[in-house]
Parts: sequence; structure tokens; C-alpha cells
Amino acid sequence: MAEEKKELTFLEHLEELRWHLVRSAFAIVILAIAAFIFKDILFDKIILAPKSPDFITNKWLCEFGKWMDITALCINAEPFQLININLTGQFTTHINISLIAGLILAFPYVFWEIWRFIKPALYEKELKHTQGAVLVSSSLFLTGILFGYFLIVPLSLNFLGSYQVSSDVLNQINLKSYISTITSISLAGGIAFELPILIYILSKAGLVSSSFLKKYRRHSIIVILIISAIITPPDIFSQILVALPLFALYEVGIVIAKNIERKNK
Repeated sequence: MAEEKKELTFLEHLEELRWHLVRSAFAIVILAIAAFIFKDILFDKIILAPKSPDFITNKWLCEFGKWMDITALCINAEPFQLININLTGQFTTHINISLIAGLILAFPYVFWEIWRFIKPALYEKELKHTQGAVLVSSSLFLTGILFGYFLIVPLSLNFLGSYQVSSDVLNQINLKSYISTITSISLAGGIAFELPILIYILSKAGLVSSSFLKKYRRHSIIVILIISAIITPPDIFSQILVALPLFALYEVGIVIAKNIERKNK
């Protein structure tokens, strides 16, 4: 006979949640400190790399462009210079980016802590259906981060960094603006790739079904294109690159919803 779950009071639940959050915060801070210490790797090898012609995406696209005789694919051929206009700008940027790096690196552990808090409230059947939730969610998030960083960020930098309303106006990119663009695009990619998880949760709650998702497939294409337009520069090529994997994840969500319906019968 399975051991009965212990019923906790509201205050005991709060205390349990507090310790999960404390451990999550501790993991983020530890990894943020590690990122802060390895400043050269964090900035020279990761943050500042996409604006260089030697960045892997820029090199591959340029090689492909030469093969296809499309010179426009040689993006970020002339890396722009960043400027800092605030006395504390570089130091605060260092701290902020270290915290973001800590959050990204600690995401699997943070999600695991959240899962540990939710797990006791689930029934045995629900636990069986949610095996691997931490691994799948973390993998999707990190894949989205990498997709945004390696593909969308270089295209965005090339478009926004070289765009001019007039030849009389020079682009002198502020460090804070550059950092904000890279982090927002990368994090948006990570969040967007959690779409199958969102559909799974909504399906388990009975809020959506596979037939509902199929019925509104055309509407979803419009929504996905709008999301793609928000997180990419205003050029159709970048938007399509983002929209295609999101639409593929939407189709995966339909399969997930159909499997849930089959198991509930």
C-alpha cells in the first residue's frame, strides 16, 4: 500500500515554498558569481562575439553566401564600436549580465525546485504522465536561448547596427543598448520554445484540445508571425527564421494534446 501523503497547513506550504525559493536564489547567485569572475569569457567570447565577422554564424552565412553568390549574407563584416557614456555603466552591466547568466545556467535546477514543490500535490497517474518534465522544459528553454543567440542575434545586429536614416547620422551604439538587445532576444527565444509545455499544461487543465488547436491553426500562424516580428528586427527573413520553429512547436503541441486525450479515455 502506498504511503499516504502528509497534509500540510497553509503556513507549512508557505514555509516549504520559501526554502525552495531560497535554494533556487542561492544557485542563481553562486553561478552569477562564477560568471562575474570569468569576465573575459562572458563578454569577449559570448556577449561581444556576435558582432564580429569571426563569429561562427557570420562565418557560415558568409561562406554560404559566397557559394550562392549572395554577398548580402556576409553579415557583420565590419564590427561596430561600442561606447559607454555612464561612469558606472560598465560595472553595472557586468553585474546585470552575470545575474542573467546565473539565471540561465541555474534554470534546470530552479525548475527542478519548482517541480519538487508541486510534485507532492500530484496523483500517481499524473506523476507518471509528467516524468521527464524538468529535462524536457530545461532542454526546450536552453535550445531557445541558443537559437536566439546563434541565429537571431547576429541577424538583428547586422540590420540594426548598420541601419541609417541618413548618411549624416552615425551609429554609435551604447553598451547598454547592445546588451539589452542580445539578452532580450535570447531570453525571448528561450521563453518562446516553452510553447509545448504551455500547451501540455492547458491540455491537462482541459482548457484546450487537439481539435481546438487544429481549428485555430490559421489564427496561430498570425500570432506566431506577430511574436516573431516583436523579437526580431523588421526584416522578413529573420521573422520567417523564428516563425518556422515556433510553428513546428505548435504542431508538436497538437500531438501532445492528442496523446493526453487518448490517455484520459
